[in-house]
Amino acid sequence: MGLAAVLAGCAAAALGQFAAAAQPGAAKPAPAPMRDLDWGKLNFLHTTDTHGWHAGHLQESQFSADWGDYVSFARHMRERADDLGVDLLLVDTGDRVEGNGLYDASSPKGKYYYDIYREQQVDILCTGNHELYVAATADGEHLHTVPNFKANYVASNVDYIDPRSGERMPMAQRYRKFQTKNQKLDVVAFGFLFDFTGNANNTVVQPVKAAIREKWFQEAIREETDLFVVVGHVGVRMQEFKDIFGAIRKQNPLTPILFFGGHVHVRDATAYDPRSFAIASGRYFETIGWMSVNGDLSRTEAEALPTTGPLAFQRRYIDNNLLGLHHHTGRNATTFPTEHGRNVSATIANARRELDLDYAFGCAPKTYWMTRSPYPAHDSIYSWLEEEVLPDVAVNPNRKEVPRLVIANTGAIRFDIFKGAFTRDTTYIISPFLSALTYIPDVPYHMARKVIKLLNNAGKIMESAPMDSRFMGIPEQFAIRESIINEIPSSATHPNDARQKPLGDGPSERPNLTPGYTTRDDIGHDGDDTIHSGINFYVVPNCIQAEVAFPSEGEPATVDLVFFDFITPWVLMALRLSGGHYDDEDVQRYVDGTFTELMAGWIEKNWPRRC
Repeated sequence: MGLAAVLAGCAAAALGQFAAAAQPGAAKPAPAPMRDLDWGKLNFLHTTDTHGWHAGHLQESQFSADWGDYVSFARHMRERADDLGVDLLLVDTGDRVEGNGLYDASSPKGKYYYDIYREQQVDILCTGNHELYVAATADGEHLHTVPNFKANYVASNVDYIDPRSGERMPMAQRYRKFQTKNQKLDVVAFGFLFDFTGNANNTVVQPVKAAIREKWFQEAIREETDLFVVVGHVGVRMQEFKDIFGAIRKQNPLTPILFFGGHVHVRDATAYDPRSFAIASGRYFETIGWMSVNGDLSRTEAEALPTTGPLAFQRRYIDNNLLGLHHHTGRNATTFPTEHGRNVSATIANARRELDLDYAFGCAPKTYWMTRSPYPAHDSIYSWLEEEVLPDVAVNPNRKEVPRLVIANTGAIRFDIFKGAFTRDTTYIISPFLSALTYIPDVPYHMARKVIKLLNNAGKIMESAPMDSRFMGIPEQFAIRESIINEIPSSATHPNDARQKPLGDGPSERPNLTPGYTTRDDIGHDGDDTIHSGINFYVVPNCIQAEVAFPSEGEPATVDLVFFDFITPWVLMALRLSGGHYDDEDVQRYVDGTFTELMAGWIEKNWPRRC
């Protein structure tokens, strides 16, 4: 579709350009050129890795719609499906928690989240790794989200251990078989998590290759069905999905198989064969994924066999922009909000007030980027941490004169800091984890100085650590392994080096576009519903390091090796590779408080209170 055609979408989107975002203080949505959605006989809306961002992005106009707006959007889209006589299903592929004050700032965590999330009618959902890191979070998932969604929650390879009885049980049902509303298509749905090993001890994650050999799975893939749907907290290019696809396809040579992935925080789509399709739909409730399937999906009645006619798959990555939601539903600021959606938005606003999420610790003097700026750089969030924050907060009063290396993993930082108010909400957006600063005292410097290089560059040599070393870094780099620089023509980049690339059209054809997603996937470069100007993506290391209290000349004989507790297994491995012999008993707490609390304290002390 040419730019002239999609620019026509601007007119419709602009009709509601004065619509206010749902949450008080949120950035007003901005109009932009739009691509329409292609409806099929079977259609899906997909969310993944929302990480508590159910209030939307208050500082970003293109993503400022909230969960209440999504409730209204889904209602209108379901009505459209009914009018067309087709089907629409909603799916979610996990990591709904950790990453926003709406979830993380309450005590207990998730006090408001569970009731807010349940207001959306999701047809198939599964577990993410963030639901399992902490035992209390896994308890909350089992005690709240699973019963809230009952038969719609699927846990094909995740078990829960009851803390009272010690009984091990499936987190939810292993698979779901149901019929769609309008066409009565039979669907067999699975819900998988990748081979995650960092889960709390009240959960068990069965490796995918083992799960697909289980009797229940082998029986499920022999069910008479019109199609299989696999929702998973799995990147669409990860081996786990390929193994699941292979197992289903071996038994069902013609049955359509649809995959909905997540975990790696990118927009992406691919096909494993002509009768399959897989989509990943971004992160942080920036994106609502759209998949549609056209063709004869129902089995032949005579022999209950799959039809062999051609299938057509379409995908869109919908910006969570209120004006875009208006455009896709044919509504405006007056006709779009439903009573249900407004009530959900009001509940979110009340929760934010009760949690005091707008309380400002200070005012950021400029914007600090995770990946839009290279590291090191004056506007890199990692350079800011390395040069200003870590040296100031990593201080044990009893050892403040001891030279130290302070190592932080980049994956502990989850979002950019925007110029302006740095609020209670921002602290959890930037650093939602319970990361603590730990240390090993008096490590010989000739060993300690090798650790950072091993954490960042060792590759396969670190594979004996409990988890893939990429878990230290940011999730996006599971899929994006080379920097994407928009000043370089797209023809100069390797075709398989990333999932998120500039569209490649000349700048003269795209005036005054808002920076944003310009996705290139295996299907093409027209997946984004909104046409943006491209943004750069710079690959960052797994870890950064600050040198503190070093002598002005020469090298120290020993140092305190200080690091975030999450990366302890990799640090110990790196020390062993460097000739050291340390284990968990050598690791001690360095300072009190979580890094999130220490960072907030630093900002309160160093940045002006008012903007």
